[in-house]
Amino acid sequence: MITVDEHRTRVLDASHVLPAERLPLAAALGLVLADDVSSRWPVPLFDNSAMDGYAVRRADAAAGAVLRIVADVAAGSSEDPPLGPGEAARIMTGAPVPSDADAIVPLEQTDLGIAIQETPPERITVLAEPGQSAHIRRRGDDAPAGSLAVAAGTPLGAWQLSSIASAGHDHVAVIRVPRVAVVSTGSELISPSATPERGQIPESNSVLLSAAVRSAGAEVVTVGTVADDPDALRRILDELDADVVILSGGASVGAFDVVKAVLGGERGIRFDAVSMQPGKPQGFGVLDSGMLAFCLPGNPVSVAASFEMFVRPALRRMAGHSVIDRPRIIRSAATGWRCPPGRTQILPVVFDEDTVRPSTSGGSGSHLVTSLAIASAFAIIPAETERVEEGDPVTVMVLS
Repeated sequence: MITVDEHRTRVLDASHVLPAERLPLAAALGLVLADDVSSRWPVPLFDNSAMDGYAVRRADAAAGAVLRIVADVAAGSSEDPPLGPGEAARIMTGAPVPSDADAIVPLEQTDLGIAIQETPPERITVLAEPGQSAHIRRRGDDAPAGSLAVAAGTPLGAWQLSSIASAGHDHVAVIRVPRVAVVSTGSELISPSATPERGQIPESNSVLLSAAVRSAGAEVVTVGTVADDPDALRRILDELDADVVILSGGASVGAFDVVKAVLGGERGIRFDAVSMQPGKPQGFGVLDSGMLAFCLPGNPVSVAASFEMFVRPALRRMAGHSVIDRPRIIRSAATGWRCPPGRTQILPVVFDEDTVRPSTSGGSGSHLVTSLAIASAFAIIPAETERVEEGDPVTVMVLS
């Protein structure tokens, strides 16, 4: 057997960042920025008011001063009204500050208070003298023209997209996300809504993997199911147009394990026994087309564990993310449990602020699919651990 780290290293060494593409901002949410974005303009673009109030000449605005209102400046206005001695302009938040003004007196610091009239008043009385440049957002205060707005390698959330728009851009270069094909294998598989006969089971792995791929930020381009028929599997593989194919089932040593027979025997994919439970049989390699091929076991818990340990980090790396792993925390075991000798245990668990416990009483068997429905994490138990005792510190991989 090889270790989990050895198999992970093989996977990540082959998982290269995909090329960039240019997209409108509305389509770039969650993607990784490929190139630095610099501001086309200073931010703010012009001196503007941070408050609803009155633009004044500070020398005229001592406490008790009465000022005549000679203009009304709204947000979006292009006007630049002149202000003489003893004069002021009513101004709204975000509006350009008149060139003759050097301070803003907020509404609440005048005798008229915060009531907004449809037309500006004739006069106001200043209640408190404003400070120098009071409530004025100066041109370029946030960033001068040409400055870095968002750095390459940044995942684009709502705030980053807003910054890019403020910097004067409506399109952006981002790392393309992996295009993924999901293929479930097995003659025993039927539609989830069908009635199983003896030996048949509902097909759930494609549902699990498709959702997991999308949750990782990648794109699902094909979802298929194929019986244990080498020719049928070859046809599906030859028709795929994707960056990654994930196959579940048929990766072990059984007589009908067609995935191993076709991909290992004919297409050069390496199959290993990885020292983990569940998920021991693993296949991985690069097909002649350049497509990465993950060959996972068929049991759903094995599929989930294998995806989290190997596939998800690869997809994240290909999409340009610097953080490719789930967060890990330490919790105390709320109860004791046995561990498989010589293998890393990947155990579905539930946890709270202090403790962690298995999500099922049946251990880490790959067939215990109901444990996935209530699990919020995987406990990662080192291969040298024979038993977890109550109170032991446990590493927990958080899934949400």
